[in-house]
Amino acid sequence: MALKLTVENVDAGYRAVRALHGVSLDIVQGETVALLGTNGNGKSTLMKCIMGMVRPTGGAVTLELDGQRHDLTRLSTEEIVNLGVSMVPEGRRLFPKLTVEENLLLGAFRALARGEITKNLAYSYEMFPALKERRRQLAGSMSGGQQQMLAIARALMSAPKLLLVDEPSVGLAPILVSHTITAIKELKQRYGLTVLMAEQNFHQAVRIADRGYIIVHGEIVFDGRSVAALEQNDLVKSYYLGT
Repeated sequence: MALKLTVENVDAGYRAVRALHGVSLDIVQGETVALLGTNGNGKSTLMKCIMGMVRPTGGAVTLELDGQRHDLTRLSTEEIVNLGVSMVPEGRRLFPKLTVEENLLLGAFRALARGEITKNLAYSYEMFPALKERRRQLAGSMSGGQQQMLAIARALMSAPKLLLVDEPSVGLAPILVSHTITAIKELKQRYGLTVLMAEQNFHQAVRIADRGYIIVHGEIVFDGRSVAALEQNDLVKSYYLGT
């Protein structure tokens, strides 16, 4: 399977508010790429553009998959998910009055995933044993860390090829952030996922990223082809490393 996501000169926003200005990035099969930036710089908007939840006003978003090229700007979110793209949204966005298991099963709505529900449910419970223990518990009654586990597992239930993870550290204690990032790394390695992760916690993101981009005020200001290149960048030193 060959996979490549390409974002080219994307402009996007919300009515009169422009959030992205000529954003370009790419990610190829097997990579973990970090999209680094503080709050309000356009990370979530870019994720939503890839998922078809926000329509760009300019530029292109394409997914090359098994020799076929798909224009994601012309597809619905459901069609994009059916291609094998899944997102763990910022704030988790669970169904709080449904149980853990019901939330997981809702993640398996795409046709390919329906035939793998039993296997993927077993994988989810193996990866996150706490979810199995709480499978009859209402999602809204769980802790923030447990809810983040559930959000990741729900995305896994769709049998994705490309996993988008939006701000996994938000609202979590430092030890839970570390556990969450480690879980993403393990999932990527075990299932051969390609991962694009939007994150403001530089130290945690580079633990698992192969490379990354820095976004400021809706523009990509640095394309780091390696973690070492990111660490040597002046913006990173200023904003994240305190030097």
